[in-house]
Formats: sequence, structure tokens, C-alpha cells
Amino acid sequence: MPVLTRLIPSPVVVDIRPGALDDLATILSDQRIAPSGRMAFAISGGSGQALRDRFAPSLPQADWFDDADGTIDGAVRLADSIKKGGHYDAVVGLGGGKVIDCAKYAAARVGLPLVAVATNLANDGLCSPVATLDNDAGRGSYGVPNPIGIVIDLDVIREAPVRFVRAGIGDVICKISAVADWELSHRENGEQVDGLAAAMARQAAEAVLRHPSGVGDDDFLTTLSESLVLCGISMSVAGDSRPASGACHEISHAFDLQFPKRSALHGEQCGLGGAFATYLRGDRDMAGQMADVLYRHGLPVLPEEIGFTVDEFVQVVQFAPKTRPGRYTILEHLDLTTDQIKDAYADYAKAIGS
Repeated sequence: MPVLTRLIPSPVVVDIRPGALDDLATILSDQRIAPSGRMAFAISGGSGQALRDRFAPSLPQADWFDDADGTIDGAVRLADSIKKGGHYDAVVGLGGGKVIDCAKYAAARVGLPLVAVATNLANDGLCSPVATLDNDAGRGSYGVPNPIGIVIDLDVIREAPVRFVRAGIGDVICKISAVADWELSHRENGEQVDGLAAAMARQAAEAVLRHPSGVGDDDFLTTLSESLVLCGISMSVAGDSRPASGACHEISHAFDLQFPKRSALHGEQCGLGGAFATYLRGDRDMAGQMADVLYRHGLPVLPEEIGFTVDEFVQVVQFAPKTRPGRYTILEHLDLTTDQIKDAYADYAKAIGS
């Protein structure tokens, strides 16, 4: 019998609106998530305490764990603590990206579903099938199931530093470049492209790119939140990070590895990397549009704007392909020399500044 359709792994609950956290107890009591009300909350050891003080009274059967520090060791400790805590219906990651990634890994380790309650919009990790955690070698990506629920309270998002929202914009817009890299690999190497995953990631990026409002507007924050969720689901559809990660992410990872104490936020680096990679690909009109939107939202489009010299950026771009061996992007395709990267960057800087 031919396969007429396919099932897409996706959350059973996605609640994005102002005041969503006021209804957190009701959302989590959904019979598909936590029928008994027993939940393990993962929070950070710092700001997580304020969240615990706010929600613990309305969640009397929940246990709270503050091991979620963004490291693989912390994620393993969190999983061990949850195991010792008894039976739970679900793990709830309540916080920023580091907390949610720790919670995703721990939930997978103990075999429980995860609910991601995001307090900022810095990247697409809130709904992705990947946990990015610091380890002894620097930083690693670990495959995990998608969250079963997503809760984003726009009032809470506005309380976070605006830089985190801006970083999320960069991480979404760069999907235009990531999908183009995927299609390039298909043309050059025959790599299979999942059309649905590519469409989801591209349309998510286009929605943010074309939105006329800014970070203080609920409609824009809703669009950004939805786009981040769609990007995460696109990776599950593809069974790989390919629709969301190309040369843009190789450049970001290279920043992290080459300058671990100076790197900027992931989404800031991805936005810059995506615009530069799009320019390298020859799509100067799109690179200009991406740069204009990044500028409008207060994001960097030149390395100097995040504290790096041109020579350091050239070093990053040259190292970038080593961060994802086997992945084919415009960087691998062009295989530029040091001098060629310098010349390309000079052209890019001149073009987007004009």
C-alpha cells in the first residue's frame, strides 16, 4: 500500500500570548500532558528561584530541580535527580535556552515528555529536536524528542533583555541562507531535500523578514515565536538540523570555538553569518534585505559590531567548515583562500553599507 501521508512530530499544546503563564497550572493539567499533576520542573540556580516562588503555590504536586546550568554534566545530574524523585508525568523546562536544552536532554534520558516554557526568544532551541550543551570539548549537539508542549508568555518575553529577542530574529532570518545551502548541496551532491521541512523553515524566516513591526509589538513577538516553533518542527520533519543550519551556523560555531570568551549570542552570530553567506552565494539583493532587517532590529551585520576585527572574522570563516564535517554549504562549495575571504568580505561590507 502506498504511503499517502506522514505523521509530523509536533507539540500537542502551543500557547503564545500575553499572560499565558497565569494559566500555566491549567495548561499543564491537560490530560495529554500531566494527568496526575506530578511534574518535574527544571530551572536555573539563579533567576529560576523567582519563577519557583511564583508558580510553586499553584502546582502543589510539582518538584523543583535547579541543576539546569546548560552543561552536559548538569543535564545528567538533572536526569539523575528526576529519577530519584519518583514518578512524574512530564518534565517542564522553565527558563531560557540553557535551561530548556538541559531539560530536553534530561527528559529524553529518563523517558519523559518535555514541556518548554520559554522566558526569552533567543533561538529556535525551544522546539527543536536538539539539545545544545557545553561539554569538555566546548559545545555539543545531542538529539532529543521535540517538546510535547510550548508555552510563551509575551509579557514575560518583554521583561527579558531585548537583546535576546533580537538574537531570535537573527536565528530565524538566517534560515533563508540555511535552506539555500541545502538546495545547493542537492544540486552539487544529490543530497535529498525534504520539501516540507524546507518550506516550513523558509516561510518562518520570510514571516519575520517581511514583518513591518518591531520588538515592542505583540503581533511581531507572536510572529517571531511562531517562526521559532516552526523552525524547530522543520528539523523534526527533516530528521536533521539541515533546514535550520548551514553556513550561517558554521560561522556561529566557529566564533564560539575560536573565541570562546568573546563570542556573542548565537542568534546575533547566525544573523551576521547568514547575511554574509547569502552574499557569497551571489544573491546580493536578498543579502541586502537581510542586512536591512538586521540593522532595523538592532542586530550586527559586520563583525566589528560585535567586537571582532576583519582578520578575526576571516579566521572564523576559514575555520567554519571544520565545525560541521560532512555538511556542504556555500563555504565548502567556494573553498575560498584567506585572501579571497578578505576580498569577499570587503565587497560585502561595501555593498551593505551603500
